Amino acid sequence: MKRLCAAAAVLALMMTMACKKTGPGTISTTTNTNLTVVFQDSTYQLSGVAISSTGRLFTSYPLWSTTYLYGLAEVTSGKTVYPSQAWNSFTLGDSGLSKFVNVNGLYIDSKNNLWAVDAASPYQMGVYANSQKLVEISLATNTVVRTYPLVGATDDASYLNKVVVDGNENFAYISNSSEGGIVVVNLNTGDARQVLEGSGSVIADQTYILEISGAQVNKNGSPFYQNSTGLAITADNSYLYYKPLTDHNLYRITTADLQDTTLDPNVLSARVENLGTYNTTDGMVLDASGNLYMGDIEQKAIVRLDPNLKLTTVVKDSRLIWPDSYAISSDGYLYISCSQINLEPDFNGGTSKRTTPYTIYRIKLP
Repeated sequence: MKRLCAAAAVLALMMTMACKKTGPGTISTTTNTNLTVVFQDSTYQLSGVAISSTGRLFTSYPLWSTTYLYGLAEVTSGKTVYPSQAWNSFTLGDSGLSKFVNVNGLYIDSKNNLWAVDAASPYQMGVYANSQKLVEISLATNTVVRTYPLVGATDDASYLNKVVVDGNENFAYISNSSEGGIVVVNLNTGDARQVLEGSGSVIADQTYILEISGAQVNKNGSPFYQNSTGLAITADNSYLYYKPLTDHNLYRITTADLQDTTLDPNVLSARVENLGTYNTTDGMVLDASGNLYMGDIEQKAIVRLDPNLKLTTVVKDSRLIWPDSYAISSDGYLYISCSQINLEPDFNGGTSKRTTPYTIYRIKLP
């Protein structure tokens, strides 16, 4: 029954979806407080960000509202649909496994492959036709290399969010922000399973109230909670860092433990390390020296947690409206997407409060 209700809601919304075509986003070099605008889009809400070793920049456009055009783009002088129009041409009735339905998290691995998480959940109202998936794209050929279906690893109410990839051991790790859990994908076999379900490390703190600019963040009139969201993997691929979004606690676990299919779920959960309480962030990323970069959604800031667990503020700027996703370039810049989630109609009594473009920034790291 849950599957039928979710599907009916999605179908009804998609039937009314108005996909307006306007001009492309713009490149800018405006700077302020060391924060540089790299790309902005006045119409379409972006979320993910990834930058290749040669400087190719990508962003995702999740299907969160009826103002939607396509799911994945390469940012050049404006933006170009990627990897093809066919992959970005989903309409009701199409196979969701061969087209993007609702793309969010992006990641570029050491082998020059772009990975895209497709939650396949239009408007976050339920998975469309069992099409939740991970898509591998070769940046050398600009073609899809392989699609990893994730049905069975998660249920039809899941919302797959961020992804990181261990190119040495050929595993991917994906956060599930609805159920709470980490999906582990064996990239050699295609096998996928969800772990840490029910663990406190993936479930939002129900006593925590998210506040921005002194106001409580509510969604559809109720306090906003979101489970496991941000992920980061160490340079040597030995640890995965993660946390629920609406929670101050930060966790990590060895990737060896996540890959071990023989571990009892209770044993696996007991091996999670709680690193302490910090800020509220959506995404996160680790640099080669083990510094963890996160957003501070409440303070409109970016912070750095060093290997000794010392927290410092990198930049605080009023334009950092819901810093969402992160990537570090080979020349030492941190790229930051701002999705302005708290200004969406669902968070403001049905009225959009957005007044500025959706933006990707960058800042030079020390």
